[in-house]
Amino acid sequence: MKTDVINLDAGKAGSIDLDDAIFGLEPRADILHRVVRWQRSRTQAGTHKVKTRSETSYSTKKIYRQKGTGGARHGDRNAPIFKKGGVYKGPTPRSHAHDLPKKFRKLGLRHALSAKLTAGELIVIENADLKEGKTKALATAMKKLSWKKALVIDGADVNANFALAARNLDGIDVLPTMGANVYDILKCKTLVLTKAGVEALEARLK
Repeated sequence: MKTDVINLDAGKAGSIDLDDAIFGLEPRADILHRVVRWQRSRTQAGTHKVKTRSETSYSTKKIYRQKGTGGARHGDRNAPIFKKGGVYKGPTPRSHAHDLPKKFRKLGLRHALSAKLTAGELIVIENADLKEGKTKALATAMKKLSWKKALVIDGADVNANFALAARNLDGIDVLPTMGANVYDILKCKTLVLTKAGVEALEARLK
């Protein structure tokens, strides 16, 4: 399918053909959900920890004699039954990551791109090049283009001046093609692809 290409001055710069196998799918929430869960689980810290009875700071001496007290038989105060004792089967540090096939991850990225195009939230620009890495210049361009929360995906490399200018702007993120991911694409309000980014994504997802 054809879509218009603009430049950073909001002027028209021709058109581009988008591959229907990547940008023309019917978005499926179940696929997107699985890929986002896979992504987020990999970033989850998993550092939750409690002390077991061997780690609490009480004496390990038997608290009273075994028989003759009329009470229950106990060992030391570190037992989970006592206040401030160890915790039984509590959380320990672990990885929350799980596997997801590479083909399914690629499918998720295709559905995310298709979802943005279907929602009318995908824009293609000629390039993301700036002569100077000035934040003010990029902020002016964003205001003219009505970008409030945008993700810009460039080709294999991001223009150094553009990345420098975007660094101090709230609401704009810049990624190379290999950094494109489902979570960031769905999270942004406007997805901006450069022509080089479109070509690289199509080559990556075929």
